[in-house]
Amino acid sequence: MEATEIKTTEIKDQKYQPKDYKSENAVRWCPGCGDYAILNSLHKAMAELNIEPHMIAVVSGIGCSSRLPYYMNTYGFHSIHGRAAAIATGVKVANPELSVWVATGDGDSLAIGGNHFIHAIRRNVDINVLLFNNKIYGLTKGQYSPTSDRGFVSKSSPYGTVEDPFRPAELAFGARATFFARTIDVDIKRQSDVMVEAARHQGTSVVEVLQNCVIFNDGIHDRISDRNWKEDNTVILSHGEKMIFGKEENKGIVLDGWNLKAVTIGEDGYTLDNVLVHDATAKDNTLHMKLALMDIADGLPVALGVIRNVNEPTYEREYEKQIEEVQKKTQKKSFTEFLLNSSNIWEVK
Repeated sequence: MEATEIKTTEIKDQKYQPKDYKSENAVRWCPGCGDYAILNSLHKAMAELNIEPHMIAVVSGIGCSSRLPYYMNTYGFHSIHGRAAAIATGVKVANPELSVWVATGDGDSLAIGGNHFIHAIRRNVDINVLLFNNKIYGLTKGQYSPTSDRGFVSKSSPYGTVEDPFRPAELAFGARATFFARTIDVDIKRQSDVMVEAARHQGTSVVEVLQNCVIFNDGIHDRISDRNWKEDNTVILSHGEKMIFGKEENKGIVLDGWNLKAVTIGEDGYTLDNVLVHDATAKDNTLHMKLALMDIADGLPVALGVIRNVNEPTYEREYEKQIEEVQKKTQKKSFTEFLLNSSNIWEVK
């Protein structure tokens, strides 16, 4: 008899599935809301990262986006209006091993929470900020938000806003962001990939998610989400790859003096060699800023994907290092020795 070949299967560590990060709570957003897609993308990202659920904390503020912690089988904290970044900072500093996420909206983080948003970025705390941007206050029934376009008609601006909006990338880069990315709610696969990169980044990661509010601002991102023309109106940035876009992949981004320009490859003397290669790791953020602010109104596609990803010291690690250095220089190791029994005390009678 011939020897029978025995096939063996290598048993690898059991990986988590997206369902392992889903809570038992019924998801309650308006039917068709873009938040569902963002939630699903986050579940998929968590599974790919293979992080144990008890090693994750999701913090939110106030708004439709801020319901997200209820739908995660992780630790969560539904905080107060605009304060999610501050609370997430405390969580991360107290337990640096946790993977800390912030779920927030354009109203929550860019209005009342604006200071916390920019200072968390400035400090480079190792947290991941998911900024849902639908350019409207959805939970409070349709007032214009800090990202609403000038002239936008809403319940609180019946004749159109007379203000220019914040552009999240501009704020982030102004605060010296080390990671900034942009996705759109309908693209779950790419959105999940971006979240994975954000989680792996050491420092504050900001992911602006262009999200659709079907009730109060439906279609606000149609010009880049509609499948009929999104390929001509968006460019997917990938580190180390040419900035090529278009249905026929025959368009590219080139430098025109100090500015960016969209061209058709093979026309007007432009070749593939002229098309820029994306470098997300460049320390100088000048080009990153220009890419992040590209707009269809200027004849340029909207940039999606990871725009900036650089390494810099993080707040919580530097804080830990400082404590260790101070402890080495003093014999007083406890709070009681250092403060209560020190010479710098006084008695009140």
